[in-house]
Amino acid sequence: MSKSNQSSLPCGESRRGVFIVVLGAGESGTGAAILAKEKGFDVFVSDCGTISEPYRALLDQNGVKWEDGKHTFDKIKDADEYIKSPGIPLNAPILEQIREYKRSLSLEGRAGEGLSIISEIEFAARYTNAKMICITGSNGKTTTTSLIFYILKQAGLNVGLAGNIGNSLALQVAHEDHDYYVIELSSFQLDNMYDFKADIAILLNITPDHLDRYDYKFQNYVDAKFRITRNQTKEDSFIYWAEDPVIDREMKKLQLGATLYPYGFTQPNPLPVGEEELALKGRHNVLNSMAATIAANVVGIKKEVIRKSLMTFQGVEHRLQYVATVRGVRWINDSKATNVNSCWYALEAMTTPTVLILGGKDKGNDYSEIDELVKEKCHTLVFMGLHNEKLREHFEPLSNSPHKGEGFRIIDTDNLHDAVQAAYEAAHEGDTVLLSPCCASFDLFKSYEDRGEQFMAAVRAL
Repeated sequence: MSKSNQSSLPCGESRRGVFIVVLGAGESGTGAAILAKEKGFDVFVSDCGTISEPYRALLDQNGVKWEDGKHTFDKIKDADEYIKSPGIPLNAPILEQIREYKRSLSLEGRAGEGLSIISEIEFAARYTNAKMICITGSNGKTTTTSLIFYILKQAGLNVGLAGNIGNSLALQVAHEDHDYYVIELSSFQLDNMYDFKADIAILLNITPDHLDRYDYKFQNYVDAKFRITRNQTKEDSFIYWAEDPVIDREMKKLQLGATLYPYGFTQPNPLPVGEEELALKGRHNVLNSMAATIAANVVGIKKEVIRKSLMTFQGVEHRLQYVATVRGVRWINDSKATNVNSCWYALEAMTTPTVLILGGKDKGNDYSEIDELVKEKCHTLVFMGLHNEKLREHFEPLSNSPHKGEGFRIIDTDNLHDAVQAAYEAAHEGDTVLLSPCCASFDLFKSYEDRGEQFMAAVRAL
């Protein structure tokens, strides 16, 4: 098994005297630092936030020097390469400062600026010959990635789970030896991948998301998603939803090198079971199951293993996750719905009158996508965020516009406890309360997982 990943720091080469700075010490940054140290590079980790205790301990155990609470310019300015956390934007002040410094030295490098910035995935791939199955899309990434990983595990393959879920790819490459990796990739990770090549690339869908990171230009975000096809050849596979209008438009413009595997309701059905037999319910999960099935077929998994896996997979936390039934009302945790399109899928799956809790850090959202479903399925909206102005501006004019004879009520809160209590008081027996925020979690929570955990705890305390 061989990879075509090439780089300025060749695969497998240990180079003392080559200085690597890792910016950000979360899961990916800590893993990258440990792998770099193991391969013999001089490594320094810098995080302007507070490094959590488990990651501090890992860095110390592996002899990696680090700082937190600041970026000390003199300690990081002369790195030969930077491995950047996906959460740090390319225009972050520290990176702009380093760019200016590199320009002043008249050095040459990537983009002619003497500054090589890569992702943890790019770095880790230099040191493994494992097959890479990579999944991206605006929605459904975690579910599809988890399902593919589950199928390969059920088939008895030696497989690791990495990217936005699972352990750091770099840490696994440093301490484990898998034959396959199933990797969930965000657009932020793809932004800093250049020589990496996916053996199997999967693009689920593209809808507006993270536009605040892409100069509020949708095409920039689209281009980032299509980077998953970068460096692919005919021996590689590109699996994509053929009915997504954005993907369809781009495919008509591009000439890709990979073998193409389109899927969708207008394509031949790859599923070895009927839709009613799938463990994952909802139209969107039929599509996710199609993509996973094709990937498993490309790997060579037996049909019976795929069939059983599709029937027994239990889904992922914080995605349409049942929490409890309280006073005859079902409570659903969909905290992973951090964009409008993901909320659309959640509302589309609702079969009872719904109280919708939404709000958080707006990322340039266009809420009009869910207007019709809100009017059709929701009798109450509960806003939960520090800044609900944009939500009010959009939904208040609609709240008195009758649809099927009724409008909907709006309740404004600024914290989770009040939002849950308001939803509890607004819901009637037979209703569903759905947390599907449409927004990022960083106004009130550490992450969407933290938001979901706090929501479930508040529901169970009712």
